[in-house]
Formats: sequence, structure tokens, C-alpha cells
Amino acid sequence: MTATSARDPDVAPLEGRMLWMAAIVIAGANFMAVLDLTIANVSVPNIAGSLAATTSQGTWIITSYAVAEAIILPLTGWLAARFGLVRTFIWAMGLFAVFSILCGLSTSLGMLVVARVLQGLAGGPLMPLSQTLLLRIFPKEKAGTAITLWSMTTLIAPISGPVLGGWICENWSWSWIFFINLPLGCVSIYFAMKLLLRYELPLKRLPIDTVGLVLLVIWVGALQILLDVGKEHDWFASTEMTALAITSVVGFAAFLIWELTAEHPIVDLKVFRHRGFTVAVIAMSIGYSSFLVLNVLTPLWLQLNMDYTAGQAGRTIGWTGVFSLCMAPLVARLALKIDRRKLVFAGLLWLSGVTALRFTGSTDLTYWQIVFPLMVMGLGMPFFFISASGMALASVSVEDTASAAGLLNFSRALVGAFAVSVMATVWDDHSTVNHAEFVGLVDGDGRLLRLLSENGLSIEMSQAMLDQLIHSQSVMIATNEIMMVVAGTFFLGACVIWLAPRPRSWHGPSEGKPVASKDASV
Repeated sequence: MTATSARDPDVAPLEGRMLWMAAIVIAGANFMAVLDLTIANVSVPNIAGSLAATTSQGTWIITSYAVAEAIILPLTGWLAARFGLVRTFIWAMGLFAVFSILCGLSTSLGMLVVARVLQGLAGGPLMPLSQTLLLRIFPKEKAGTAITLWSMTTLIAPISGPVLGGWICENWSWSWIFFINLPLGCVSIYFAMKLLLRYELPLKRLPIDTVGLVLLVIWVGALQILLDVGKEHDWFASTEMTALAITSVVGFAAFLIWELTAEHPIVDLKVFRHRGFTVAVIAMSIGYSSFLVLNVLTPLWLQLNMDYTAGQAGRTIGWTGVFSLCMAPLVARLALKIDRRKLVFAGLLWLSGVTALRFTGSTDLTYWQIVFPLMVMGLGMPFFFISASGMALASVSVEDTASAAGLLNFSRALVGAFAVSVMATVWDDHSTVNHAEFVGLVDGDGRLLRLLSENGLSIEMSQAMLDQLIHSQSVMIATNEIMMVVAGTFFLGACVIWLAPRPRSWHGPSEGKPVASKDASV
């Protein structure tokens, strides 16, 4: 169940203060679910340290949530039809709050990862359900406002996560980044029951694609485990990792075959026949995963290499959100007048150029030298994100829009989770390789070590200081290398968008057929 649910003609849309109160509740639930994707970003070093895990292992906290969220997204339509749109929304919020408490009470990394998986399974449906409900409560002539509100919360939430997470870690403890969901969830549930039950849809006993779901969990789970723990087991030198890789490849192939032939597929892959939608999804997946990599990498680098606290790292990242929020209303208006391909292209090209400014970063960067690229990056994010979301929905026929919205969210979340896993492994590997190379190049004749010793430092202290200097530069160079790759992926996404046909404007589920131009399907 997604943004295309038909409006019951007997149920009038809300108006005035009640409309905006309901809109805030719905958008707030979406914000809460997306926020938890990144709220732990700046807290990873703190959490990993308190749970006796490495920083690389700590990124499982992020990827486990994202993968679980991606897996449950295709089931959202079946859940809403089987148990009710509003009831599923309320139950999802309630379970999300409960599992958030389990996250905060975790005493080991394994327990936290399991709790995060459960939290992701509960939070995943909130994204498409919130999109659906916003369109049902707003009058059809304000469908654009509903989509803009949803897009803005989806865009601003991952940027706000590090800010809020850093502030909480600095003033309380990391557990509270999860505990805060309880009061927010309770308030949202109360107002949802008061304002939204009138918009409940008739129940339908739709069959569930059990085989497709099992295959999806198998190949996604195997691939994610391989990415997360492969380094620790020396990748394909390990029989277990090789088995996981084979399982993922075979499972993916079986999943594609089954979904293309099943009568009621859990993921309707046939929607990819619309060329505009396919290209928009690819561009969205490339752009969002690149942005997510930066959003995870930057606070880690600031804390581990620049001696920032979690709060300082979060506030630094927050500048991107401030500028995105200021630019979003303008982009929403431009999307109604300008070819969305141009807006997506401009946004991704801008992000590529800004990321290129970080190629030559050093440990001597000042606060404002770090912040400036993050500020101007915020100017480009709405051009890409809001425009690509609207373009995807505008490119499909009305009967395919439900599947399209689910697949858009599914692809974005899944590719983002994989990208973060790959980034964590590559960053750690390159830092280690750089460190090994520098050890042989720096102070090969021992002159610097002798100089430090002559200034009153012990041999042990001198060696530790030299090793810290080498480690800092090794991490900095590895960070710059990832910036170069991310700039390239942003540019790739900008080029890809021109493969799409020119889309027409999307007017919401109640008005006509939101289709692209006549060459939009392949």
C-alpha cells in the first residue's frame, strides 16, 4: 500500500488546523523511521567502545537497520490490505517504539544488532504508509504539497540524525538515541487514533508470496553478512564467506526468476518496463547511497581523526540539513515547471563538484574549511531527492504506481545499506595499507625518532607519537580516496538520468493517469 491508494469518495479530506495536525503526525512518523537510519552514525565509536566492538563492527548497527527496512518494504502493501492501512500504521509505530527500547537496553553488539533488525522491520512500513496517508488526508488539488512534505521529511531526517545523536551522546548516553522514540511514538499513536481511523480502507485477503519473501531474505541476508564480516574472515579464503557469496548469487537469480513468473509477486519487477521509472530508481539509488556514505563516513572521520566529540561531529554535519531545508520549498515549486531530469542532473552534478572539494583534505583543516562543503552540499540535495522521487512516480501508469513507490523505497534503502558496508570495509582496508606503506617511508633512517628522544621523550613515547602521526595521515588519505569515488558516483548518477524520457507532471492518485511521454516504456 503506497501513495496511490484510491480515495473513498464518502470520506472528505481534513481541513484547516486538523489537516495540518494530522499531517505533522504522519510526517513525524516517517521522520522518526528515517531518522533512526543515521541517528547512530556519530554514536558508532561510543557504542562500539561500550560494547567491546571495533568501529568497523559498529557500522553493523547502521546496516542491520537499513537491510531489515528494505526487506519489509515490499510487504507493506500486503500488510495494509490484510490488516488495514491505518491499523498497520499505528501498529508499526507501536512496535517501532518497543524495539527502540530493546535497542537502548542492549548489553552486547549481537543483542543490539538483533534489536536493530526488529526496529527496521517495524519502521520500514512507516515510509510508504505515511506517503499514502498524506495523500488521503490532503485534498486532491494539494497532492503536490503532500508529496513535498513527505519528501522533505525523508530528506531532512537522515541529515538531522547525526545532529540529534551527537547532542544526546554528549549530554546523556548512547542508549537515549533509542529511548527518545518511546514518547514520540506514544504521542503519534494517540493523535493517529484520534484523526486517522476515519481513513481506514476495507480489508482484503490477498495471498502472500512466501517463496519470494524467503528468497529475498536469503540473498539479501547472505550478501549483507558477507559485506559486514568478510574482512574478518579473509574474504574468499574462508569457506564460510565463499558459501555466503554463492548463496547470495544463486538466491538472487532464483528470486528474479520467481518474481517474474509468480502470480502475486512480493516485488512486482514488471514495473521496470517503464523506462523513466527504471532510470529514476537507478539515479535515486546511486545518489542516495553516495550521500549516505558521506553521512556515515564524515562523523566517523571527525571523531577518530580530528578529535571531535560526538556532539561536535553531529552539529558539523547538521549544516547540510539547514541549507537543504531552506532550498526544498523552491525546488518543490520548480518541479512543477521544469523538466525534472534537469533538476536531478543539476543536483547530482552539484553534489559531485562539492564532494570533489574534499579530495585534498588534511588534518590541518579548520572548522569552517570542513563546514563549507557541507553547507553548499545542502543546496543540491533537494534538487536531486525531491525531483527524482516525483519523476519516478510520474513515469508509471496509475495501476503500477503502488508497486513503483514500494520499489523506489526498497531500492534506495537496500543499495544504501550495501554502500555503507562496502565503505566501512574499504576505508578500514585502505587506512591499514596506507599505514603499512608509511611505516617504511617515514623516518627510515631513524633521525626523527632520535630527535624526539633528544627532546626528553622516552623511546616508547617517541614511537607512540610517530605511530599516531602515521595513523592520522593514513586515515586522512583513505578518506580522501573515498571522497574521490563518491564524487564519481554522484557524476555517474547525473549522467544516468538523461537515459529517461521526459516525464509529465504527476497530479496525485485522484487525477487521471500519471504517465510519462509515450516512449516511457521499454
